[in-house]
Amino acid sequence: MTGNKARRIAFLRLMSGNGAAGGELYSLLTSKEMVIGRDPNCQVVLDAIVYRMVSRRHAVVRPLASIDENEWSWTVCDLSSANGTFVNGRRIHNCQELHPGDRITLGHDGPQLIFESEVHSLPTAIGTGITPLPPVQSYASVSKPDSVSFTQLFPILSTGKDLTSKAYLIPGIITVVFVVSMFVTVGNPQAFQVILATFIALAAYYVVYLLCGKHKPWWVLLGSGLTTVLILLNRPIVNIFIFVFRDILPGNLPNDQERITLTELLVRMFFGAGLMEELIKAMPIIGAYFLAKALPSPWRERIGISEPLDGILMGTASAVGFTLLETLGQYVPEITRSVSLQAGNGAGELAGLQLLIARILGLPAGHMAYSGYLGYFIGLAVLKPSKSWQILLVGYLSASALHALWNVTGVINGLLLVVVGVLSYAFLMAAILKARALSPTREQNFATRFLGPK
Repeated sequence: MTGNKARRIAFLRLMSGNGAAGGELYSLLTSKEMVIGRDPNCQVVLDAIVYRMVSRRHAVVRPLASIDENEWSWTVCDLSSANGTFVNGRRIHNCQELHPGDRITLGHDGPQLIFESEVHSLPTAIGTGITPLPPVQSYASVSKPDSVSFTQLFPILSTGKDLTSKAYLIPGIITVVFVVSMFVTVGNPQAFQVILATFIALAAYYVVYLLCGKHKPWWVLLGSGLTTVLILLNRPIVNIFIFVFRDILPGNLPNDQERITLTELLVRMFFGAGLMEELIKAMPIIGAYFLAKALPSPWRERIGISEPLDGILMGTASAVGFTLLETLGQYVPEITRSVSLQAGNGAGELAGLQLLIARILGLPAGHMAYSGYLGYFIGLAVLKPSKSWQILLVGYLSASALHALWNVTGVINGLLLVVVGVLSYAFLMAAILKARALSPTREQNFATRFLGPK
C-alpha cells in the first residue's frame, strides 16, 4: 500500500534578457551547494562576455537542514565578489536566508535569479517509510535541449536595456559617429585633427571613468572640461595667473636659448607650469563644490564634490579640456608652421598629426594624472573637513611637482620622461583605488577590473 507525503522542492530561475520570467531553471539539491559565477566549474555558469560584472566565483546557494532534517531551507552567500551580491535590492555582506520570490542580483544591474519553491506530493510505501524522490533532471530545464526560441534566433529582440547597460552600445554609437566624421573631413586637416583629438581624449577619459566606478552625470563632466576651456580663452583671467605665478613668483619659463641650471629649471617649471596650470584646472572642481552647496538635494549630490571620486572625475575631465585646447590651439599649429617652412606643407601636416596623437594618448600619464590626483585631495578634504587645509596643501604641491618633473625631464632625457610618466600614471591609479575604498556610496558604485578578475 502507498500513501502521500509532501516534499518541498527548491530551484533558481535565471531571468531572461529583458527581465521577464521564464528563464532556465536550476534545481537546488539538499546534498550539494550551488556556486554561481563565470568560472566553467560553477554549477550556474554565466556568460563572461555578457555579464562582465559577475566574478568568476560570485555567490553560492547552500542547503540548510532543520533540526529534524525533514525540512530544508537555503541561504545565499557572497564569495567576496568584486561588485557584490544583492537580495531584493539590498547588498549582502555574508549570508542571507532565501524565501520564495527573493531576487538575487549579481553586481550592480547584473543578472537576476529568482528563488522559488514548490510542495510536491510524493508516494510513500506504507510500512516502509521510504519516500522516493523525484528525478532531479525533471527540474533542471524548462525547455527541451534541442528547442530554439524566437528570441534565440533574433537576440536583439530580447536584450532590451542590456544593450546600453551591459554591451557598451553608447560608446559604440559614439565611435561610429566619430569614424564617419573623420571620413567626411578627409582633406580638411584642421577639422580632421579636432575630431581625432576629441575622440582619443574621450576614449582615454572613458577608461578613467570606468576605473573610478562611480556614476556622475555626463553634462557635469562635460561642463568641467568646458569651464577650463573658457578660463583659458579669457585673456584677462589668464594674465592674472601669469602675473602671480611668473612675474611675482619665480615661474618665468625660460626661452630655448637660455642656459640655466637644472635646479633653476625645476623651480621655474614648478611655479610657472605646475602650480599655475594645476590651479587653473582645479577651478571647475572648486566652483562645483561651492555651487552645489546652494542647491537642494539631489542636485547637490549630482553637481557637487562630496568625496575623492567626484574630485578625480571632474579633475580629469578638466584636464581633457585643457589638453585639447593647448594641443589644438598652440602646439600643433606651431609645429605645423615650423616644419612647413622647412620641408613643405605635407611634412608640416604630418608632424602636427604625430604630435597631436602623442600628446592626446599621453593624457592618462600627463595632465589627467596631475589633475585627477589633485582632485582626489580636493574630494578628500571635503570628506574630512577638520584636516582640509593640510590635505589640500599636500595634494596641490605633489600634483604640481609631478607636472614640473614631466616638463623638466622632457627637456633633458626621453628615458627619464618615461619614468616620470609611469610614476604619474601610478599616482593617479593609486588615488582611484583608495578613493573607491573610501567612497561613502561604495555599495552603489560599479567597478571594472582589467586583469585578474575574481
